[in-house]
Amino acid sequence: MANASGFFTPSVPKLRTKIQPSMGISRSGFCFSRRFVCSTGTEGAEKQVSPSESRMPKLVSKGCKLVGCGSAVPSLSVSNDDLSKIVDTSDEWISVRTGIRSRRVISGKETLKDLAVEAARKALEMADFDPNDLDLILMCSSTPEELFGAAPQIQRELGCKKYTLAYDITAACSGFVLGLVSAACHIRGGGFRNVLVIGADGISRFVDWTDRGTCILFGDAAGAVLVQACAAEEDGLLSFDLHSDGEGARHLGAPMSDDKTDELLGSNGSVLDFPRKRSSYSCIQMNGKEVFRFAVRCVPQSIESALEKAGLVSSSVDWLLLHQANQRIIDAVATRLEFPPEKVISNLANYGNTSAASIPLALDEAVRSGKVKPGHTIATAGFGAGLTWGSAVIRWG
Repeated sequence: MANASGFFTPSVPKLRTKIQPSMGISRSGFCFSRRFVCSTGTEGAEKQVSPSESRMPKLVSKGCKLVGCGSAVPSLSVSNDDLSKIVDTSDEWISVRTGIRSRRVISGKETLKDLAVEAARKALEMADFDPNDLDLILMCSSTPEELFGAAPQIQRELGCKKYTLAYDITAACSGFVLGLVSAACHIRGGGFRNVLVIGADGISRFVDWTDRGTCILFGDAAGAVLVQACAAEEDGLLSFDLHSDGEGARHLGAPMSDDKTDELLGSNGSVLDFPRKRSSYSCIQMNGKEVFRFAVRCVPQSIESALEKAGLVSSSVDWLLLHQANQRIIDAVATRLEFPPEKVISNLANYGNTSAASIPLALDEAVRSGKVKPGHTIATAGFGAGLTWGSAVIRWG
């Protein structure tokens, strides 16, 4: 099991030839580096620098704030009644057990990349921000349409004219929270100023639509948030708490398996198991009872830890925003943390479990509806396959 509960904020007065780290812990639980200097060939020499070099750490105490959000969903809506025509289920059976009424599914010429780009553009428009000024794009997804990830393609589609760094993060339903923390690390410790965090998943492609235990749960969507450097006193990421436990992977996953068509068509030229047979990912396999137990046990503990590091109690937080997996999980965690129903954000009924997209999708709807206002504090948490789980206490705007 691994966990993380703070991040580094390097102080870089100038470049030297040695690395001399010295760590300290702040009152809120964050780690701060007193001294951290990077090696270089010369000291004080003037030269032309590349965009990446210009992002070397420059500020000692820097915060980050969330300044824009956006979301996008496929056009096709699949209701519980629609699913009842495919598997042995009903609207009442699904809604009582999960809280889900319908979900959106990618179809036709729609792609996950297009949804991610649409969500990103909306976030940038809300912040009135030029994509050319982005320093980093983080694509949080476990279902990219390209084996090697989609972030660079999103960079291209947004029209970034400079070589903005873009890479993917794979952490299933915890992906967006890990993306937020990664953005903060790049800003606080890497000199980055503007980071676009996207959560997007097309889970429907990995669902067994004959298995009523899983096909009723998932949908497709994308959400995005622009995270921007700010003064320390304006900091919008107050604390976080992150964990993983590989022992729990057996309860939720989509492992790779040999393509059964190879068995029908022959060995594809393989001799002594080489070359390997073609492989593909299986449909999602989930032990629902174990995942439920894991979520209602670990998520409240993580949020309580993050609140303690931020010096807050649940009653002083404006909103609870959890990964939208199952309404029973959301209600159980809220009860454990003593959050009243009116302070819990949920749009699960309309979209189902959209994995890494669920938190930014719900946040975007809450912001645009006027529910979440600038200055509001939100306790948020993601949890899912890996197993991974994590929470963050954030301030909007």
